Amino acid sequence: MMADFPVRPAHPEYCMPAEPADGAIPGATQPPTETSVETRGLEPVPDGERTGRVRELVPTWVAANISVLLLTMGAGLVIFNQLNIWQVLVVAIAAPVVSYGLVGLISIAGKRGGSPGMALSRAVFGQRGNLFPGALIWVARWGWETINAVSGAFAVLTVLDLLFGVRKNTALIVVTLLLFVGCTFLVSGLGISALRVCSTWSTYLFGAFSVLVLGYLVVESDWSAVFAKPAGSTAMMIAGIGTIAAGGISWVPSGPDFTRYLPRTASSRGVVGATVGGAAVVVIPMVLMGAVMAVGTPDLATAQDPVSFIGNLLPAWIAVPYLLIALVGMLLINSMSMYSAGFTAQTLGVKVPRAAAVSVNAVISLVFGFLLMVVATSFFGSFISFLTLLAVAFSAWIGVFGVDMLRRPSYDGAALLDTTPSSAYWYRGGFAWQAMTAWGVALVVGLLFTKVDWFGGPLAGTWIGRNGLGWAAGVVTSGVLYAVLPRAAAPADPGAAEPAPVAAGSLSN
Repeated sequence: MMADFPVRPAHPEYCMPAEPADGAIPGATQPPTETSVETRGLEPVPDGERTGRVRELVPTWVAANISVLLLTMGAGLVIFNQLNIWQVLVVAIAAPVVSYGLVGLISIAGKRGGSPGMALSRAVFGQRGNLFPGALIWVARWGWETINAVSGAFAVLTVLDLLFGVRKNTALIVVTLLLFVGCTFLVSGLGISALRVCSTWSTYLFGAFSVLVLGYLVVESDWSAVFAKPAGSTAMMIAGIGTIAAGGISWVPSGPDFTRYLPRTASSRGVVGATVGGAAVVVIPMVLMGAVMAVGTPDLATAQDPVSFIGNLLPAWIAVPYLLIALVGMLLINSMSMYSAGFTAQTLGVKVPRAAAVSVNAVISLVFGFLLMVVATSFFGSFISFLTLLAVAFSAWIGVFGVDMLRRPSYDGAALLDTTPSSAYWYRGGFAWQAMTAWGVALVVGLLFTKVDWFGGPLAGTWIGRNGLGWAAGVVTSGVLYAVLPRAAAPADPGAAEPAPVAAGSLSN
């Protein structure tokens, strides 16, 4: 995460000044503390407060992937996709490169504009137009946060079972969900400093215990059975890349949220490299471990509970601390998602501080999480269906925003916050019809090629559909269509929130 951020707003052009502490000089910027609550919302971060470092993105994206669900997904590659260990390795490498490569590229907009991703999106879609992709992305986050809340609650239940023999019941499910979502709300409400500290420590701890689990699997696994498994089809391997990549794609609109404290001169290549590297160092070993586990436990990927199998496969002295650390990781994933969701809610016109906006997603996670834990019969099927649709929903936005970012050197900070017809990003009636057209068409195209348990597009039987590339069709369609349509009228007085060097946003930085 970014280091040494001033987390209290100090720029009068974009926000009201913070209340000075007792004994402080009125109007002076107070030094940040690790316990400070971030009060900055959509307003761009002034250049003087951009003290983050690119390398601190690594633990951010490590933390975003600390989830035992990757073990379940790795098992699914073996059981459902029928891949062998070498094909799983290809999938495990390709998926984070593709998905977090996109996250890293879109994150460059954060250092250019200093605002959250969905606030910068106003410059692309228009002040009113941005409400449409913003609403869809906000709703999609409900599902992502629900999945992680359920995984976290199951982790707590598994630890209680291993340590005390306590079996899960409806009342205990409610209590564990409340505990997990409550902690998530606390961390995400505190803001960037709390996320940074938690991400760094969880990275060290999870890495150490993952090495321990990997060593145990090396010793105990039946490697002759692992290597004897025949290869699956290329189509299933490509589909597997899309399935694993879908989780990373869901982070693309959030990328700028975690780079807006970087200086404008920060290396763009470094941003992409740190993002991909942080994700890959977790995704690759976790997916491979899940595939190895699946050889000896073929029902792993079909269980309603995606976590308790760890207690059956590992001795308690490894399983309990590993699950506790993974629980912290899943809490961080949800905290990061809710942190971004708070910004998204603000762009939709929710007139509350960011920390309060987070509470909406917390309540929704509780309700949907209870239904998934108590009512759903197949966690894995529901999870994969959700991931597939999630990737399609986000892909249409990615193509439009990405193409716009490549030809937009800066963002007008004042125009981003001005939601009236006087805004330079009002365009025609509040809509940039070029972006809206490309986004809408791409969303339909992506769904046409997509098939899940309860939905199938009419083109799902084509090569693109069979290979699970509906999301890729969405990205390409929106990007190409937006690139060939006439450009929206440029703002009358374009510029960043504060003066920026001409080449500050170039990829050569």
